[in-house]
Amino acid sequence: MLPPLLVAALLLVITDRQPLVSRSEGVATGSIVEARRLLANRDSGRLQRADERTAIISAALLDTAIDHFASHNLGARAAFVIVGRSGELRLSIPLRGLPDTRYLNLSAVIAAADGRPRIASASLAALPLPGWLAEAAAGQAIRAAGLAGQWQVAARAVRRVDFDAAASHVVVDYVWQPELLEQLRSFAVTPADTVDLRNAQAALAGLLDHRAGVVPLGQVLTPLLGCCGGGSAGYGRAALLVLAAHVSGNSLSRLLPEARSWARPRRVKLSLRGRHDSAQHFVVSAALAAWAGESAADAIGLDKEMRDARSGSGFSFADLAADRAGSRFGELVAANSPRLQAALQRPLSDSDLAPSLAGLPEGLSAAEFERRFGAPESVDYRQVTSEIERRLRAMPLYR
Repeated sequence: MLPPLLVAALLLVITDRQPLVSRSEGVATGSIVEARRLLANRDSGRLQRADERTAIISAALLDTAIDHFASHNLGARAAFVIVGRSGELRLSIPLRGLPDTRYLNLSAVIAAADGRPRIASASLAALPLPGWLAEAAAGQAIRAAGLAGQWQVAARAVRRVDFDAAASHVVVDYVWQPELLEQLRSFAVTPADTVDLRNAQAALAGLLDHRAGVVPLGQVLTPLLGCCGGGSAGYGRAALLVLAAHVSGNSLSRLLPEARSWARPRRVKLSLRGRHDSAQHFVVSAALAAWAGESAADAIGLDKEMRDARSGSGFSFADLAADRAGSRFGELVAANSPRLQAALQRPLSDSDLAPSLAGLPEGLSAAEFERRFGAPESVDYRQVTSEIERRLRAMPLYR
């Protein structure tokens, strides 16, 4: 009985009854804005090898990104905070196979040593770990996850890291290497994803080849999702991404250079509830939700409408309703929902996909939006969004 007793004792030492990190799902709109700003300021097409650059990344964005990765890849919750001149990473992994759910709680203090990030100290539950041991364990975990190549490229690129608690951001000095972009692509899109994307693009090209004018979204979405993937969630996510690229006028070659040689779908406008822009909002949000989660898609949709209000094209609650319907549809695709699979046995209509858009305010300028609603946290704003949610809950697909 000694071996199982030792294992049980070890589990009691390195696990806790309560998680170190407890937080709800969600992506803050501010993090979406920050990520968009960083991407807009980093035009990799203009960078040459060995060009030196500095990135200023907010702690909130790193916190959101780390938690999102932990949630979707480990089923865990994570957090990142800056304390003084160091960053602290916290991770809680639930161990559900035990009689009572216990948590593997890890924390690591990351400090800059000679400008490079190093683990200064760490702990596993109440058990303190020396920094060198934590770094060795992290290296093993990176190799086991198949990320050693990406890690080496990133390590060669980074020249200096500085944590600034007062400004709540991390300053990263790096030297550009073209391999960075390729490593990010390989990390974001697996070989299996590439196969699904190629099949989905070929299917979309075939579906649109003999069509012209404006086509209802459901007439394309239904056969596209049921075409080549045998109902798999991986193919469904790929189909939504291909369709999102099509309706937004983008090319998959920006993500995958090999897509330049793939079949190109004919340019055909799709409509939802009689509107081309509603179809675009629905499909893009569906793709975002399928790849990044419903909360991320909803946050991006709200951020886009606020930017539209400021730019003059106007805030539209109808577009926001299409966004939210799309994000829920994308979640069903990502979960390979039996309810969705049953619905795909017949052509999906507009009323299956999106709620009625009648009576929802549109074309609101920034000044008019502020006069009528104040802010997205106001009671008047919540009344309209609650009505949108009520309409969504009344739909069989999203009930």
